[in-house]
Parts: sequence; structure tokens; C-alpha cells
Amino acid sequence: MKKATLIALLLFSFHYAFCWGFYAHKKINYLAVFLLPPEMMVLYKTHINFLSEHAVDPDKRRYALDIEAPRHYIDIDHYGNYPYDSLPRQWNDAITKYTQDSLMKYGIVPWWIQTMQHRLTEAFKQKDQARILKLSADIGHYIGDAHVPLHVCSNHNGQHTGQQGIHGFWESRIPELLAEKEWDFYIGKAGYINDPGNFIWSRVLESAAAADTVLTFEQTLNHEYPADQKFAFEHRNGIITRQYAQAYCRQYNRRLNNMVERRMRQSIFAVASFWYTAWVNAGQPDLKQLTNKHFSETDHKEFETLNQQWKAGPQTKGRNCD
Repeated sequence: MKKATLIALLLFSFHYAFCWGFYAHKKINYLAVFLLPPEMMVLYKTHINFLSEHAVDPDKRRYALDIEAPRHYIDIDHYGNYPYDSLPRQWNDAITKYTQDSLMKYGIVPWWIQTMQHRLTEAFKQKDQARILKLSADIGHYIGDAHVPLHVCSNHNGQHTGQQGIHGFWESRIPELLAEKEWDFYIGKAGYINDPGNFIWSRVLESAAAADTVLTFEQTLNHEYPADQKFAFEHRNGIITRQYAQAYCRQYNRRLNNMVERRMRQSIFAVASFWYTAWVNAGQPDLKQLTNKHFSETDHKEFETLNQQWKAGPQTKGRNCD
């Protein structure tokens, strides 16, 4: 019984260790701050820890809201072949053609990012500091998700090809292993986005084009690699977990020619640029002169509820990010 219990715990920790993952989302929002102009840094750098820590709120929200999960992905291959011209890029046109229920079923991330961009722009216009920070943290998460190939693919966790776990492998295990020691995050400065809709659809199509490579290269490596060397047991937050072995991770990363690093860099630039664009479109308000500078009791209760529901998991509502 003890042996069986240990095995069950190890398998549980392997599956739920990977939820981009929490580490990458936090890192993306954190690093995006340093791409902003000084006029925005006065607010964003002061609250950089909030923006980083709350970058994962949308993932936690999936444990509470049925409507949350579709905001993180789009199974764009459901709509035919690349570049998926049958799918209208405008939300109202897409509803007319496919119905809202169908769109929600297969994911709405490119449209949801545009909705969040509009809300962030309005928060800047209203000079509402608390709302600016909450929306900035949230939109960073959705933008990051749009840059993950398996968020733009119906075979999102290799479930159709016997590659269960590849989602967390790509977006969590590899960044956690390599980002701090080997990747370069010197990116430059945020840029103004003339057409946010076109911008994010372009990034979604890039992700979609890369999805087959993500799956095929891992499948090939799996056949070539010794079966007993693919996984290893490591300490993670005081718990022994079954992880993809470091050598396997590095070999996969080489096969992908550092794709994960490139997409993470693109995510950082995109997040900073969406923040910057919202501020410019709002008239570049003075971020030293904002109202509602403190989170309300309702805000704090919301944050606490999200944490409680996440910790109580794994009853994720909607499609799991794994």
C-alpha cells in the first residue's frame, strides 16, 4: 500500500506541476516592465511584483469560471488549413458565420486580447490605477498564451498522438530549466502597435504554424531516446516529482532551435507594446496623477478567493492547460 501511495503521489505531482506555466507567465510580465518608457515606468516598475505575481490570475480563474478557459486558446485547425481564411478575424463576422457557442467551444484568445486592450485603454483614460494594474497583469497572461503553439492547436497536449504532457514540457519545464542560465532577454523597447487586432492574429498564425514542429520533433526524439532516460525524479518545492530529464529537455530544445526562447522573447515585447499602446491611445495620461491607488476590499477578496480555489484544485472548469 505504501508503495502504491508513493507512486500515485509522484504521478499526481508530475501532472499538476505543469499548469507558457506559472514561472514563464510571471517572468514575461516582469521583464516586459523594463521595455517601457520612463513615463510608464513610474507606475509599472513600482508595482512590478504585483504585475508578476498576478500574471497567473487568469489560470487560477479557470478553477472558478466556466467561461474562462476559452480565453486562453484557439483550436484554429478546426477551421481548415493554414492560414485559416475561412475564419473571419472580426468578432461579429465570426459570430455570424459560426455562432458564439461554437467560437467559445474552440477558443477565443485573439478576440479576448482585443477586448482586454480596449478595457485597459479605458482604465488609462479614467486614470484608475488599481484597474490599470489588474488589467495589465491579466492581458499579459493572454498575450503570452497566444504565443504558445499548443494553445493554437486542437492536439493541445498531444492527446491525439500519444504525447500527453508535451504541453507542460514545452511551456513550463524547458523555460524553468533554461531561462535563468542560458537565455537572453535583452530585447529593446516597446513599440506602438497601429493595429492590435492584426498584430495578435499574426502572432496566433505564427504559433499555429509552429504547432506541428513542436509535436513532430518530440515524437521523433521520443523514438530515438532510450526509454529509461526520458524522465527523472527531482526535488521540486520540497516534493520529489517525475520530470522530463534534463538531457532530454536540452536535446529537444536544440531540435527546436531555441523556439521556446524566441516565443518567450516575442511575448515579452508584445506585452510591453500592448501596455504602451493602450497608454498612448488613452492620451498618455500622467501616471503620477492617478486615482483609486489602493485595491478595494472586493479586490483583495477576489485575489484570496482565486488562491483558495486554485489550491483546492484540480477541478479545472473547461479545458485544462495541460
